[in-house]
Amino acid sequence: MATIQANGIDINYRLDGPQEAPMVSLSNSLMSNYSMWDAQMPALTEKYRVLRYDMRGHGATEVTPGPYSIELLVDDVHALHQALDIPRTHFVGLSMGGMIGQLLAVKYPDLPLSITLCDTTSNMPHKSMWDDRISAARADGMGALVEGTLERWFTAAMHQREPDEIARIREMILGTSVEGFCASCHAIKEMDQTGILSKVTIPTMIVVGADDPATTPEMSRVIQAEISGSELVILPEAAHLSNIEQAEAFNSVLLDFLARA
Repeated sequence: MATIQANGIDINYRLDGPQEAPMVSLSNSLMSNYSMWDAQMPALTEKYRVLRYDMRGHGATEVTPGPYSIELLVDDVHALHQALDIPRTHFVGLSMGGMIGQLLAVKYPDLPLSITLCDTTSNMPHKSMWDDRISAARADGMGALVEGTLERWFTAAMHQREPDEIARIREMILGTSVEGFCASCHAIKEMDQTGILSKVTIPTMIVVGADDPATTPEMSRVIQAEISGSELVILPEAAHLSNIEQAEAFNSVLLDFLARA
């Protein structure tokens, strides 16, 4: 585990892969840490130098008082790459990480070589839902949210097929800071980025699980319609964490895109 000061906080990060290879940066979802990308590492590190990090309020990165904003989290990403002397990278973000990727491409267009936006959205409807989740977490901790989250994140078939992996992800959710979770919920609740997407000019791929109930394929189609030349891949038999549930298919489409981007 390594930490570095960036944008005024200690950010936990990890670098893997050949030192002189092209960079790929991976950004995690709400209620997770950078280990959510474990299934991508063997494939990516054959050809790429890979940066993983825990976003503010998550994993071993510093928890600061909320509320957060997507802009703050984007500034964290930019500062982290500056601190690590990484001038350009392919950026891959899932869910909240994908929300970060959208704004990163507009606010700091000289950093990302490409963006891959996975199981994400440019606008989150039903804002009161986030108030309910914040209230539940503050009253009863992350345990109040874990089972509902796991139902959204994976299909029933995945729950039956991979109980050990489900147990690992359960512990990751339970290990999330309540304060970090609630502060990040505010960022998601207030996000509305559809209007900026036409400013994205770098290669873009959008990936979504066909059975994702949280950030649906229709939400991905909205993003694709706004970003000129973007590609959309819908992975069958996958819910919200498609990179874990269909890791082989996810890795295949990601490697193909990165080779062309």
